[in-house]
Amino acid sequence: MATAATDLLTDIKKDSYPLQSTTDLDPLMDRIGDAKYVLLGEASHGTHEYYTWRTDITKRLIKEKGFSFVAVEGDWPDCFEINRWVKGYPEARGSITDVLNQFDRWPTWMWANWEVAALAEWMREHNQNLARNRKVGFYGLDVYSLWESMELIVDYLEKEDPKAAVYARKAIDCFEPYGEEEAYASALSMMKQDCKDAVVKLLHEVRQKAPFYDHDPEARLNAEMNALVAANGEKYYRTMASFGGNSWNVRDLHMVETLNSLMNFHGPEAKVIVWEHNTHVGDARATSMADRGMLNVGQLVREQHKPEEVVVVGFGSYEGSVIAGSAWGARMQEMKVPQAVENSVEEILHAASAENKMLVFDNSPALKEFFNRWMGHRAIGVVYDPGWERGNYVPTKLSARYDAFLYFDQSRALHPLHLKPNGHLAPETFPFGI
Repeated sequence: MATAATDLLTDIKKDSYPLQSTTDLDPLMDRIGDAKYVLLGEASHGTHEYYTWRTDITKRLIKEKGFSFVAVEGDWPDCFEINRWVKGYPEARGSITDVLNQFDRWPTWMWANWEVAALAEWMREHNQNLARNRKVGFYGLDVYSLWESMELIVDYLEKEDPKAAVYARKAIDCFEPYGEEEAYASALSMMKQDCKDAVVKLLHEVRQKAPFYDHDPEARLNAEMNALVAANGEKYYRTMASFGGNSWNVRDLHMVETLNSLMNFHGPEAKVIVWEHNTHVGDARATSMADRGMLNVGQLVREQHKPEEVVVVGFGSYEGSVIAGSAWGARMQEMKVPQAVENSVEEILHAASAENKMLVFDNSPALKEFFNRWMGHRAIGVVYDPGWERGNYVPTKLSARYDAFLYFDQSRALHPLHLKPNGHLAPETFPFGI
């Protein structure tokens, strides 16, 4: 047994790639090849290295392989403001910090941070001299912004399509008594009827008329995606409030539907980089999630496309620090991430060598075979309790869940824009999901 363990550590040292500079990503670029979907994960929403290395990968994919846009685990309306800014639209706000400081829901640190600001500034510079239809975009895939999306639809349709605006106002009237998503979800348990019909009619009307809206093609896209958020957002909150419903699946199905709409919008040559938590991009069929009937973005994208068209990259670390909240609605704070538990993915990689490294499973049959067995893999959400460390591990077959894995031995907390110098923090967590 000791010999087998020694052989494994030797294989990891021999077959993994060091991670020190962007040139060390060459094996990953080769593995990506001509793929159209590159899904980049993260083991937390608050780790500096996950954001900066995803940025390095993203830059290379855009420059070297012509990727069309970045799609993230964020709300559509807020992320569309980033999209406007990186493309240099006249109505965009003055600076990227002005844009990011408008993120006032969800865990704001997740996108309103200096690491994202650096990527956005690079994208704006990259886009500066490109034709309008060649500029690289930035979009949100998530379903949470139901109210904000409804309001944006009404404002837009009242100018562009008064008939469709009638459906939008009916939907708003339906939701109006509840004021916010959580209140609507709670009220559903006592309601005989809901707002489903209103938002479905709205989505149908917007999709039917979208090709005839104003001359700005992204305005049409924005209207349709906000309508989709309204329809699927209503379904999400209704499912969340019901017994036996699987709101996780509703959310991830929405994100894939949004992704597919974006790919259709950008045309047959489009390529996308997805930024989401490992629990969304890492194939659910290779985790204990499948036993609970859960699916996710990574699984669905793999199922819908040829194997060579999709590459999934996971991230993890052994110990360090992270930005998270101690409870729902708690203030964000920097927390210590303890050493990974024994026999977990992260502990095994640390035992092999205490350095950053990358595994590309197709390049090492030995590692692909070893990591195609069940072992714990750490997942930190927006709410985190370092004292309950063993509860943060998802049983995983790593080489089936991902095509490649980036490991960081010592990780650091990212740098939120809203982290005040005097230590006073605003509530930063949102009470649903990872």
